[in-house]
Amino acid sequence: MPGKPYGIICPISKACEHLEPRWTMQILCEMWAGSSRFNDIRRGVGHISPSLLSRRLKEMEDAGPVERVEDHASGSVDYFRTAKAIELEPALSALAQWAQRNIEAEIAVGEPNLSAMMWGARRYVNVAELPPRRVVIRFHFAGVVSDYDCYWLVAQPGAEIELCASDPGADVDLYVETTTVSMAAIMLGRTSIAREIEEGRLFLSGDPRLIRTMDHWFPKEDNADIDGILPFKAARHGAG
Repeated sequence: MPGKPYGIICPISKACEHLEPRWTMQILCEMWAGSSRFNDIRRGVGHISPSLLSRRLKEMEDAGPVERVEDHASGSVDYFRTAKAIELEPALSALAQWAQRNIEAEIAVGEPNLSAMMWGARRYVNVAELPPRRVVIRFHFAGVVSDYDCYWLVAQPGAEIELCASDPGADVDLYVETTTVSMAAIMLGRTSIAREIEEGRLFLSGDPRLIRTMDHWFPKEDNADIDGILPFKAARHGAG
């Protein structure tokens, strides 16, 4: 990776030289979560331009953590983690758990990128807890200054969950009204569904079964249930 070396005889410093360029860790995490196509990686990472993502992927390919594989028949390109990147998984997991236990919730949640958050949410839904039929869940985010303040998650037996930024034209089973902050906080385990409902930041209407079992199927990050997570303080701003 390019950048001025620290000049310190220290393995951690050398590791940082490889991993510090902005977006490197986020790209690896998105690939860890299963994305391999350029556009999918970009959607999951969020605020990164196509040119910068292209440059970072090329740097990571040159440095060894990423392998670029082109299908000459179709022209499609996939990016895969190499053994060098896979070996980082325990370190990344430890960093995530450290952040959950040591970074205040208000800072950890911040101002999430809505599109990237929902792109990630689709993979964390516990489909085993959904009814064995097509389920459509509509999310509306209050206070979002954008044409895209609504997203739909469409789950069907035997298929990956589909994320839609426009109305898929199917009957909605559950309407979820919330804010980006509340959604992110629930996904990170920094607050609970019950608390957000009680404090007026989460409103539900629709299928009673989906509402009753929401704690079981609602999308949560891998480290949302570890011990010692710092929760939101009692008095919290409810802005989106």
